[in-house]
Amino acid sequence: MLKVVVVGGGWAGCAAALSASKAGAQVLLLERTDSLLGTGLVGGIFRNNGRHTAAEEAIAMGGGDIFVAMDANARHKGISFPGHNHASTYDVTTMEPLVKKILQNYGIEIKTNTRVVDVLKHGKRIHTLIIDGGIEIKGDVFVDATGTAGSMGNCLTYGNGCAMCVMRCPSFGPRVSVTAKAEIKELMGRKSDGTFGAMSGSCKLCKESLSIEIKDSLDRDGVVVLPLPERLQKSGSLGKKACTQYALNEYAVNLVLLDTGHAKLMTPYFPLEDLRSIPGLEKARYEDPYAGSMGNSIRYLGIAPCTNSLKVEGLDNLFCCGEKSAILVGHTEAVVTGLLAGNNAVRHCLDMKYLELPTSIASGDFIAFVHEQMKSEAGLSIRYTFSGSVYFERMKALSLYSINRTEIHDRVAQAGFKDIYSACLV
Repeated sequence: MLKVVVVGGGWAGCAAALSASKAGAQVLLLERTDSLLGTGLVGGIFRNNGRHTAAEEAIAMGGGDIFVAMDANARHKGISFPGHNHASTYDVTTMEPLVKKILQNYGIEIKTNTRVVDVLKHGKRIHTLIIDGGIEIKGDVFVDATGTAGSMGNCLTYGNGCAMCVMRCPSFGPRVSVTAKAEIKELMGRKSDGTFGAMSGSCKLCKESLSIEIKDSLDRDGVVVLPLPERLQKSGSLGKKACTQYALNEYAVNLVLLDTGHAKLMTPYFPLEDLRSIPGLEKARYEDPYAGSMGNSIRYLGIAPCTNSLKVEGLDNLFCCGEKSAILVGHTEAVVTGLLAGNNAVRHCLDMKYLELPTSIASGDFIAFVHEQMKSEAGLSIRYTFSGSVYFERMKALSLYSINRTEIHDRVAQAGFKDIYSACLV
């Protein structure tokens, strides 16, 4: 039986493992830390703006297990906040065990606390991964879902130092890229000022540390918007964010809080002393990153060059997904690319033609558009998402944005991709 090894258990890696398993492969998922979902442990937003379209496309293509799980674990549905409509938020405190159980039900073997430190290859073909302790793991094809943060030194070089974030290194060891270990030169995204990388776009506050009024409002409505006094308005920090869909003036002059189990603070960092000067936040405490008063995680420093099928260029049997595959933002975007990478990994072993999602649906147009944009220096300074910024505007201009489920599913069927991820290929 052909063996697919997925490295990295974030949303993209989980989706790739799921897709490869549904296609008929034996799947091994390796995760450096003790938990799956990666930044999904502190994210929580989906179905906002064009992400609704992309989620429904994935469901129509037979890859909807993860979105169905998000929907089932949602704290709020159909909420609006600045720049975003019909959003859902899943509960970050309970999501991971649910996803893990789904993967295990598909027969996927999951190894946590397993850090890949090197690869062995013959020519352009990887045959073995080396993990901590020198143990060898062999496979027929591999998927790199290790993200784009790169080495720990990047947080100091391109950010404000270690923010003690959800990546939890060095506790679980330094971050390692399979693509880089295979001697493929990676790409680096840029901030709006031309410097490399981007800072994660939000923080988590302990909801119990907020005033009863704010906590009750979050539980009831899912969102709270707190006007900032002029002295605390921070428009200059918006360009540092990975999530450029939030680079709106509303996020400079207000604090926007979303209920994801914790209180999601829609800013990359905010000095604790200033935060506690705002009525209702006098006892506020950061959940993640713990150094949220000064910084956050840094991303987009190790992107794999790849085709629209998500095969890594320069290697025969390595695919990639999530941020590793493009300068993309969001869980939905990670899942969409993971589903494609996992399916194509199986197709590789069967000498089948790789899938490229058609540009007549948003998911296919997104992948093709982002890869084309990334060929230019200007394109490397933009972050791409279904939920805002450049790509959401493109979605609307091309009439690819819809919240009509029947319309979205019909479009997938017309493209010939209905239930394509449900088919066993082996």
